[in-house]
Amino acid sequence: MVSAAPRTAARPGRPRWWTELPLLTAVYAAYSAGRLLARGDVTAATGHGTALLRVERILHLTPEPALNRLFTGVPVVGVPAAYAYAALHYVVTPAVLVWLWRRRPAHYRVARSRLLTATLIGLIGFTLFPTAPPRLLDAGQGFVDGMAHYAGYGWWGAEASAPRGLGGLTNQYAAMPSLHVGWALWCGAAVWRLASSRMARALAVAYPPAIALVVMGTANHYLLDVLAGVAVMGLGAWLTGPLLRLVDTLRARGTDPGAAPEPDGPARGTPGAAWRRRTRRGRAAAARRARAGGVVGAGCETSPGERFPRQPTRGGRCPERTADAAPEPAAAPH
Repeated sequence: MVSAAPRTAARPGRPRWWTELPLLTAVYAAYSAGRLLARGDVTAATGHGTALLRVERILHLTPEPALNRLFTGVPVVGVPAAYAYAALHYVVTPAVLVWLWRRRPAHYRVARSRLLTATLIGLIGFTLFPTAPPRLLDAGQGFVDGMAHYAGYGWWGAEASAPRGLGGLTNQYAAMPSLHVGWALWCGAAVWRLASSRMARALAVAYPPAIALVVMGTANHYLLDVLAGVAVMGLGAWLTGPLLRLVDTLRARGTDPGAAPEPDGPARGTPGAAWRRRTRRGRAAAARRARAGGVVGAGCETSPGERFPRQPTRGGRCPERTADAAPEPAAAPH
C-alpha cells in the first residue's frame, strides 16, 4: 500500500521576478498615491501632532527636544543623520528584498508579504490620523527642522526628504505611524534571522534603533510615531499567515473550481494526485471485469463453469471433483 505524501502550506522556490516586480511597484504606487490623497487639512494634522506631544509630556517620555538640539547643533551628527533619513529608507529596504529573493528564496514570500501588509496598514493610519511632524509645529514648541537646517549639504530642501522642487509630490502630514522605523525594523529582523555573517547580524541589530534616533533628532517623528511603526510591523507579521492561506485557497479554487479538496494527499494537479486517480480507475475496471467473470475469481474458476484440476486455492488445493460437479465424460472408444 502506497501512502500519499502529506500536504504542505509552504510554496517552495523563488517567485518569478516578472510577477514580483509589478506587485511591489503597484503596492508602492498605491502607498505613494494614498499618502497624497490622505493629506488632510493642516489644522487637524497640527492638532494631532500637538496632542501627541502633550501625551508624551504627561508620560514624561519626550526625548525629541534633546535629540533635536544635538542633531541641529553638531553638524558631524546632523549631516549624516539627514542623509540617512533621505536615502536609507529607499535603498536598504529594496536591497534586503533583492537579497532575500536571490539568497533566501524559501523565506522571501513570507517576508515580502509582511512588509507589504504593514505598509498598507500604515497607509490606513495616514488616512485616518493625519499628523504634523514636530518640525511643522508652532515655533514655540522648540523644534528645528533638521532637514531644512542641513539642506545645503544634500539634494533635499525644506520639505523633508523630497528633492528640491518636488515637495508637492509628498505628504508632509503623514507622521503617524513612522514607516521609516517600521521598514528599518523589517530589514533588521530579516537580516538578523537569515544572514550568516556576524557583521551583517550586528548591523541588523543596530539599524532600527539608529533610524529611530534619526527620525526624532531631525524632528520628523515623535516617540509615539516610532512605537506605532513598531506596532504596525508586528500587526503586519501577525496578519501575514492568515492572508497567505487565504490567497493560496483562492488560487487553488481558481485553478480547479469544481474539484473538492482531497482529504489526505497531494493537491489535485500534482503527480501524486494523478497516480491516485489512475489507481482508482484501475481498481474500478478490475471490479467490473470480476463481476463479468473475465478474471480469476473465487476458488479455481477462470470463468463460470471452468476450472483446472489440482489448481491451488486460497484455502489449499482444489479437489479433483466436487459434490455438485458433473462427471467427466468417458473417452470415446477407438
